[in-house]
Amino acid sequence: MKTVHKYRLQSDAAINTLNLREGYRIVRSEYLITEKAVFIWVEEPLSVSVPVVATEFVVILTGEPVPMNYVYRDTALDTFGPEAFHVYEIPVAVAQAESIKEAMNKQAA
Repeated sequence: MKTVHKYRLQSDAAINTLNLREGYRIVRSEYLITEKAVFIWVEEPLSVSVPVVATEFVVILTGEPVPMNYVYRDTALDTFGPEAFHVYEIPVAVAQAESIKEAMNKQAA
């Protein structure tokens, strides 16, 4: 069996880490005006035997630069404003490299 879960994403270019079951897929994204936030709906297996993977997403505004290796997933529109919020997934290898780089920068400071 499978189900769909709803997740809130920070939209200030912050990295959002979600623990999702392998085989997940994003089925929708939307900017909810009442919450003033971007949400994604993710279909994932219900079985507890399916491994969980830490998956990172970032929300980027139109016109902002996006690293070449980020994977586009969907766009959420603010229907009462001029903004469009683009949801990108950060590949695991990239996320690990960025975490190591950040840790090294903290040690150097």
